[in-house]
Amino acid sequence: MRLTRVAVLARAKAAALDGVRRLNCWGSRLTDISICRDLPNIEVITFSVNGISDLEPLNQCQNLSELYLRKNNITSLNELFYLKNLPRLRVLWLSENPCCGSDPHRYRMTVLRNLPSLQKLDNQAVTEEELSQALVDGEEITAPPARRSAKDSCPESTESSAAESTTETESELLNFSLEETNKIREELGMKPVPRDKFSSFSPRESDCSRKKRNNVLNAILLLVKELDAEGLEIIQQTVGRRLQACRKKELQEE
Repeated sequence: MRLTRVAVLARAKAAALDGVRRLNCWGSRLTDISICRDLPNIEVITFSVNGISDLEPLNQCQNLSELYLRKNNITSLNELFYLKNLPRLRVLWLSENPCCGSDPHRYRMTVLRNLPSLQKLDNQAVTEEELSQALVDGEEITAPPARRSAKDSCPESTESSAAESTTETESELLNFSLEETNKIREELGMKPVPRDKFSSFSPRESDCSRKKRNNVLNAILLLVKELDAEGLEIIQQTVGRRLQACRKKELQEE
């Protein structure tokens, strides 16, 4: 069967993502990590100092061995449910999240009871004695956390937790996104986007839409840095076609 051009590019893109082994998004203002669903072979992820609250996208990262989530907005230890079936996870750093609570012993015992294969938790080695004690003092997590309704899909709690690492004003976020976008475009041999044409924070969009777009953009920009020359060429071709389609649409609207 002959594959279409779209199918060939889709397979090539998937192959490029399959090759990503490490992802560092420390302090990147992320709240949405859905891109992890497309990284089946990722081994080390650094998501510390962000506004992440949902770990569900990680449950497909079967090769993940190290996960750094310090200083996020993880409010419930039930999020560990999504990590329980990761067979290679050995290192987890989860401290300084709301889910840690006020009882360090109960927190550590609960994590170890649900993730007994860990060798290091919060930068502290796990002992056999702790694993045995966790069966007594830890709480077994058997279900994922309850989610709020779709109308609340832009959580206020994420804003409060991420406030320390996301104190920039809307205009500062715009500057960051524009600079990062043009940096990547330069690496891909593309012309920079003029400020007046950059619409990541269009006033017509809701706050939630703007934040979602910014999260997706940040994730893509960070992931691009992990790609090799072949992967970047695929991205360049895809972006070029997308830009052509957008410009054509704009001309039709005018």
